[in-house]
Amino acid sequence: MEIYHATLKDVEPVSHLFNKYREFYQQKTDLSGATSYITERLTNQDSIIILAKEGNEYLGFAQLYPTFSSIAMQKAFILNDLYVSESARKRGVGDQLLHAVKDTLSQHQIFRLSLSTASDNHAAQRLYEKHGFVRDTEFYHYQLTLE
Repeated sequence: MEIYHATLKDVEPVSHLFNKYREFYQQKTDLSGATSYITERLTNQDSIIILAKEGNEYLGFAQLYPTFSSIAMQKAFILNDLYVSESARKRGVGDQLLHAVKDTLSQHQIFRLSLSTASDNHAAQRLYEKHGFVRDTEFYHYQLTLE
């Protein structure tokens, strides 16, 4: 299995995986929108996309967004997206992607990595906890969606 940081040459396969990821979270398929979004992220270098590939098959990806911790006064990342294609699940792809994420954190001297996952996504929760993530019980998280 090959794990590496995506570049613009990977836009098409990443966009397909990203579209499937969005469908997993009950969003309508939009490959054109996914392609535009991924192209913009890679062009502007405002996210890091880590890909898992075996031969010609793209197995999954993780997408990191940089941010900061005001309290710690240090750089942080948000693991916003992690997706493994249905055909590649239970093959250790998510595990390998998370190892690559941790390596990326070290390379960028990142203080903290945060993520959110669906409350019913028990497989993801087990994977994150296996990698040392701790569920936050101290803070409530809120969001505001503007229309």
